Amino acid sequence: MDQKLDRLRRNLEKYDQLAVAFSGGVDSAFLLKTAYDVLGSRVLAVTIKSVIFPQREEDEAAQFCVRYGIRQIVCELDQMDIPGFAQNPKDRCYLCKRKMMQAIVAAAKEQGILYVAEGSNVDDDSDYRPGRLAVLQAGVLSPLQEAGLTKAEIRALSRQNGLPTWNKQSFACLATRFVYGEQMTREKLTMIDKAEQKLLDLGFMQVRVRIHGRMARIEALPQEMERFMQENVRSCITKTFQEYGFTYVALDLQGYRTGSMNEGVV
Repeated sequence: MDQKLDRLRRNLEKYDQLAVAFSGGVDSAFLLKTAYDVLGSRVLAVTIKSVIFPQREEDEAAQFCVRYGIRQIVCELDQMDIPGFAQNPKDRCYLCKRKMMQAIVAAAKEQGILYVAEGSNVDDDSDYRPGRLAVLQAGVLSPLQEAGLTKAEIRALSRQNGLPTWNKQSFACLATRFVYGEQMTREKLTMIDKAEQKLLDLGFMQVRVRIHGRMARIEALPQEMERFMQENVRSCITKTFQEYGFTYVALDLQGYRTGSMNEGVV
């Protein structure tokens, strides 16, 4: 693991200046802080503000940059304006990522920075991720993958370095909560955002609220499922979700897993 970290640092030393696509998540936070440790003020964090990202993610990203004194700019992007995106095709992630990478690269160039990096790790290749092509087409670097770092190693190194994100919940954009082909709307994105925030406020550690029409399918860690059986918790969740606009609320017995909406996708 230490050898991989040394490899990452050596790779980052090659760049006079570097912009990092920074969401505030575990991977991009580790990449940003490592780049800052290597390059100092020659690093810029670029964060996308969008309806598909919860406000808490934007707030936490800003707090992280303030904490470490890293310069940050925020670019507003409305993915719902991307042709075809709201229809939620199987290449939705590609359409979104292409627009995001274009916006981040453009923002970096406005600051005189030619190189942009993002936080994919080697584990990301194990799932269906059409957005990876958009990263490559935009010429954006993936230093964590190049160094061979896994998600577990990134968390471990983040903990060693005292980063507050080391045990942060894994997060993917709210668009991943929809079945491919189901129309996305701002209303439904807001419903999902509020529902997941409610579960986090109730103390659940890692959750997803997948939407199927007007049904909410909750994915939670196996060790947390028993809490859903408590009458006060169950009734609170059901009542609140219905207030948000859901008709039915279900608990997925398979539990939390990344890419569940990709199951069956070839």
